[in-house]
Amino acid sequence: MSDSVLSIRGLRKEYGTGVQALKSVDLDIRRGEIFALLGPNGAGKTTLINIVCGIVTATSGEVLVNGRNWQSDYRHARSRIGLVPQELTTEAFEPVWNTVSFSRGLYGKPRNDAFTEDLLKRLSLWDKRKTIMMHLSGGMKRRVMIAKALSHEPEILFLDEPTAGVDVELRRDMWELVRKLRADGTTIILTTHYIEEAEEMADRVGVISRGELIAVDDKQALMARMGKKTLDIVLTEPIAAIPPKLSEWTVRLEDDGHVLCYEFDSHAERTGIASLMRRLGELGIAYKDLSTHQSSLEDIFVELVHQPRAEGGGAA
Repeated sequence: MSDSVLSIRGLRKEYGTGVQALKSVDLDIRRGEIFALLGPNGAGKTTLINIVCGIVTATSGEVLVNGRNWQSDYRHARSRIGLVPQELTTEAFEPVWNTVSFSRGLYGKPRNDAFTEDLLKRLSLWDKRKTIMMHLSGGMKRRVMIAKALSHEPEILFLDEPTAGVDVELRRDMWELVRKLRADGTTIILTTHYIEEAEEMADRVGVISRGELIAVDDKQALMARMGKKTLDIVLTEPIAAIPPKLSEWTVRLEDDGHVLCYEFDSHAERTGIASLMRRLGELGIAYKDLSTHQSSLEDIFVELVHQPRAEGGGAA
């Protein structure tokens, strides 16, 4: 792919215990996109990030950063990648300014006070620049971690569960911050198990389960491809059970028999809604309201992760 800033090919990780943390993952990240890697805890998200960032050694496979191998051209790769890990590991007794400046120096970048000042201002940290790290709130520490990861001006930023354990308000602040970073030209790859995070922010979504990439698509395309619609029929009087004469439709009862739910494929030539409504009339089942809703990314995610997988199956 010509616009790939990051290409992952056949990446595998098997531990000495025989556990396969990654099973031959192939993935291309487009320059300037926000890519969300979704998966339950233990699915392999952090392992994948740590391999790309040079923290964990792969069993096999390769990673290309701007077309250059991440092992044989290690300095090139590391200078272009920033990582914000899940754990808040910072120098507890150092002020914010020193923490970020030191991080820049680790990558051999010359001191640039103007750049550091601008970075801290963009992350709403300027007023905290003299504050000792241990005196910051969890949310502010998370911002400092991002500043550290951006201190050497990388093209690619990995955010590993960036809003884990933070409140809803701070989560939305973080989302806004990530959008600003992308607007500045940074490619963002974030791992999350918060469906709303991927739905809110990502251009594309990858779903990983048990070390296997089981779907990769544009967010809207994924929802269109796998999304189903549900027709909720609010009954005038509740029914105790679904009549046998409704067996040809995929219906279920909810809300103590007050709502009949019919799941259908919105792309099908015939949805079956008209015939279902006629059958309800024939059975004397009256209704007082109708509404439809599209599957959310969460519904799709749950379906993907729990569907049976063939041995050796690859990414979608």
